[in-house]
Amino acid sequence: MAQSMKGAFVWYDLFTTDVDAAKAYYTETIGWKTQQWDGPMDYTMFTVGDTPVAGLMAMPDEMPEGVPPHWIGYIAVDDLEETLAKVPELGGQVRKGATEIPGIGQFAMIADPQGAAVALFSSSGNGDETPLERSAEGNFSWAELNTTDYEGAFEFYSKLLDWKVTNDMDMGPEMGTYRMWQREGGPEGQSLGGMCNAASKIGVPAHWLFYANTGDIDAATERVKNNGGKVLFGPMTIPGDDKVVICDDPQNAGFALYAEGKKS
Repeated sequence: MAQSMKGAFVWYDLFTTDVDAAKAYYTETIGWKTQQWDGPMDYTMFTVGDTPVAGLMAMPDEMPEGVPPHWIGYIAVDDLEETLAKVPELGGQVRKGATEIPGIGQFAMIADPQGAAVALFSSSGNGDETPLERSAEGNFSWAELNTTDYEGAFEFYSKLLDWKVTNDMDMGPEMGTYRMWQREGGPEGQSLGGMCNAASKIGVPAHWLFYANTGDIDAATERVKNNGGKVLFGPMTIPGDDKVVICDDPQNAGFALYAEGKKS
């Protein structure tokens, strides 16, 4: 029987206004390769070696006017229809109902009560259910919700997906609490992401931000800028001597990079 990944981010898509430019940018900046999907739509996969880690496509026609290029993460659920039924009951919104991906599974798009967009995914069980190694270079390792009410947001996700608190970290009077979470059934104490009220602090809508691993944060930061992107924050050292930098790509889709600190 396939391992249940309920509550984990298992895939990431970039919706952009310039597919060719995005391909060039991320292959040169992060080191990903690209592979065309053998399916019914024009869809490119970013890969680490031969292993797909994310997808890339033009902004869909049904995307509401004014929505900028962005990354969206897909969270695994065991029963998509059952999970979708809970979304409005918990204060969220279903933006795109259950949609079939032939031979792979189903997905849906939702927004949490604070307006942050995220996708849900249920596998058909026909593929490899083994999760990607989060610490490997080029893979995504952290999902961060920058919101306006982290306690309300956590209540939504915990009831919808059975997330549990691993730690609340005080970031001082300016930024407040940073809450880290894990999924039910995952390794005990293994945080998969965090959330805080950063969106309200900096005056932007609530949104998810995804961190991809890099070996040298300073070299990666230079590639971000030299290839036409913007550095919004960092590089900075975080607890554990790890380093992060928050960026926009040339089409203004936000992403982040993470480098593990040197351990003694």
